[in-house]
Amino acid sequence: MTNPPAERGRNTYTAIILKIFEDGHAHGAESIPFERDDIPSAAEALGLEIPKNLGDVVYTFRYRSPLPNEIQSLADPGKMWVINPAGPGRYRFDLVHEVDLPPSQRLTVTKVPDATPGVIERYSLGDEQSLLARLRYNRLIDLATGLTCYSLQNHFRTAVPDIGQIEVDEVYIGIDREGAHYIIPVQAKSRRDSLSIAQIEQDYAMCRSRFPLLIAKPIGTQFVDDRTVAMFEFERSDEGIRVASERHYRLVEPEELSQEDLINYRQRLFG
Repeated sequence: MTNPPAERGRNTYTAIILKIFEDGHAHGAESIPFERDDIPSAAEALGLEIPKNLGDVVYTFRYRSPLPNEIQSLADPGKMWVINPAGPGRYRFDLVHEVDLPPSQRLTVTKVPDATPGVIERYSLGDEQSLLARLRYNRLIDLATGLTCYSLQNHFRTAVPDIGQIEVDEVYIGIDREGAHYIIPVQAKSRRDSLSIAQIEQDYAMCRSRFPLLIAKPIGTQFVDDRTVAMFEFERSDEGIRVASERHYRLVEPEELSQEDLINYRQRLFG
C-alpha cells in the first residue's frame, strides 16, 4: 500500500537531514554547520524529490519531531543533537546536554477556576492558540512564576545576531515585589509537538539582544489533556539549559474546586 503524502514527506525529510548530518559528521565533532542550499543537494544525491518548502525540513526537526535515531545514537552519553540557527539560511547540528521535556505523569495537579470566555473557547483555532488564550485569561504565567505579568505581544518576530529571524509564541513582561522587571518568552506546544531546547536557547538569545536590562525567564507550556496545562520554567546552569520547575494546572468549573482542595492548597503553604 502506498504511504499517504504526509508520511512520504516525513520519510523524505528524515533521509535528507540524515544525509546532511552524515556528510558533515566527523568523530568527536560537537558542531556541524550546514546551509539551506544543502537540502536540495542532499535530495538530488538521494534521488528524492526536492521539497517545495526547504525551510520546513529544518523546522520539522527543530520543533515537531526528534532527529532520527541514527543521528542521536552518535551523541555522547547524557547529550543529544539539536539543530540551531546560525544566521540567514545557515544552521548547525550542535551537541548539547540532554533535557527530558515530556510532561511528568507524577506531578500534583493544581485546580484553577477556568476564566476562559466561552466564546473564545468555541472559536479558538488549534491547540496552540487555545493554549495561549488559556494562559492569558487564567493568568497562568503569573501563577507559575510568582510575578505580576503582562502580555507584551504574541507571535513576536525579531532578528537576533548570529541566528537570524525568530518567532516567539508570546512575550510577557513581569514585575516582582521588589520592582525588578523580567522578560518572559513563552513557547506553547500542542500535544502532538514537543518543546525544544534549541528553541529555549534562541529565546535566551532574543532576551539578551532585545531586552538586555531585564531578567530572562523562559517558559515552555503544553497541554497534557483538554483541561490540564504543563508549565516548565527554564534556567541556565554549568551544564546548559535545565528545567528549574514544572507545574501542572487543571482548569475546572468553580463547583469542581472543593473545600478539601482549598484545605490541601493551604497546607502546601503552612504545613
